[in-house]
Amino acid sequence: MGWIPSEIEEYCINHSTRPGEAARELQKYTKESVHGSNMLIGEMEGSVLKFLITLGRVKNVLELGTYTGYSALVMAEAIPHDGKVITIDINPKTSEIAQEYWAKSPHGKKIKQILKPGPEALKEIHETFDLVFIDADKNNYPNYLTWALDHLSPQGIIVTDNTLWSGKVLQSGVDAQTDSIRKHNDQAAALEGYIKTLLPIRDGMFLIQKG
Repeated sequence: MGWIPSEIEEYCINHSTRPGEAARELQKYTKESVHGSNMLIGEMEGSVLKFLITLGRVKNVLELGTYTGYSALVMAEAIPHDGKVITIDINPKTSEIAQEYWAKSPHGKKIKQILKPGPEALKEIHETFDLVFIDADKNNYPNYLTWALDHLSPQGIIVTDNTLWSGKVLQSGVDAQTDSIRKHNDQAAALEGYIKTLLPIRDGMFLIQKG
């Protein structure tokens, strides 16, 4: 679903911080050659993530859902040289693409990938993160949010993608994925001691920060 006219989105992108060369090449390759390229966060959302990372002085990032590695690379560009992005996915083919393009960027060395199902991988991670980006299997969104809340550093930020789900979230009982996203959104909205905002950027970005 397009929330704003494409011309307006392009205008915004052209007046925002752009990704590095390797990230631009990766986006182009993914759109032209990889199935499901609509899963890319795109430059507008990437610019928002970079802004949040810089504003929040984010150093350590945990990402759920790598796909072809565009979002991980964009975030790696924004964190300091001694920061890190841990990204989790289960698809070895798209992960190979990610590794190839990360190697082309000086920021790729900041990225570590874990190739396991999200719930399984998270059981082995006990540190805290300045930013948790949730963009993986929708049926686990409430579980991922619960984990993120327990592993967030002081003033940490959670960003969850696809929280409008092409507008399906306006109705209950559409399907299991939609109901899971609705549960995540309601869970986030009910949090006390947190600042929350659900933005209609692309397919919805839910921002959650400790107050």
